[in-house]
Amino acid sequence: MFGEIAHFLLSTVFTLFGAALLLRAWLQVVRMPPYNPVTSTVLQVTNWLVLPLRRAIPGTRGVDWATIVAALLTAFVYGLAMVAVTGTDPFEQLPLSLIIAVLMVIKWALNLVIWLTILMALLSWLNPRSPAMPILYQLTAPLLNPLRRVIPQLGGIDLSPILLFVIVQVLLMIVTRAGASLANFPL
Repeated sequence: MFGEIAHFLLSTVFTLFGAALLLRAWLQVVRMPPYNPVTSTVLQVTNWLVLPLRRAIPGTRGVDWATIVAALLTAFVYGLAMVAVTGTDPFEQLPLSLIIAVLMVIKWALNLVIWLTILMALLSWLNPRSPAMPILYQLTAPLLNPLRRVIPQLGGIDLSPILLFVIVQVLLMIVTRAGASLANFPL
C-alpha cells in the first residue's frame, strides 16, 4: 500500500511540474507575452530550476533549451525515485533511466497537448468568449492549423481537435508501451 501511495504522489508532483516546464518552453515558442497571467504563473513555478540552468545553457532560435534540460532532469529524478520506490537499486538502472527520462518528457508533452486541446474544444463550445480562449488558441494553433488544411469543416464543426486527439493518443500508446518494456514501473 505504501508503494502505491508513493507512486501516486511522485507521479502527480513530477507530472505537474514536468508539464509546467514543457508549457513554459511552448509558451516561449509561440511567443506568449510574459505579462499574461498564465505565462507569469508558469514562470513563477519553474524559475527556481530554469534560471540557474539558463546561465549555462542559452536559448537559440526561440527554443528555451534550459527549460528542456530542466524537464529532462525532472524526468530523470522522477525515474530514479520510482525505481527506488519499487525497491530496486536506482544506480543499477542509471543508464536505462536516461532513456526512460526522454520517454517521460515525450509522454508529458503529449499529455499536455491532449489537455490543452480538450480545454480549448470545451471552452469553444461552452464559453467561446472566455479570456482563456486566445491563450489556448495561440498554444494549439501550430498543431491544429496543419490538420485544418487536411480536414474541412463539416457544417461549421471543426474536426481537427478530434484528429489531433486521436494522433496524440496513438503516440501515447507507443511511448507508454516502449517505456513499460524498459522500466519496472508504469510511465
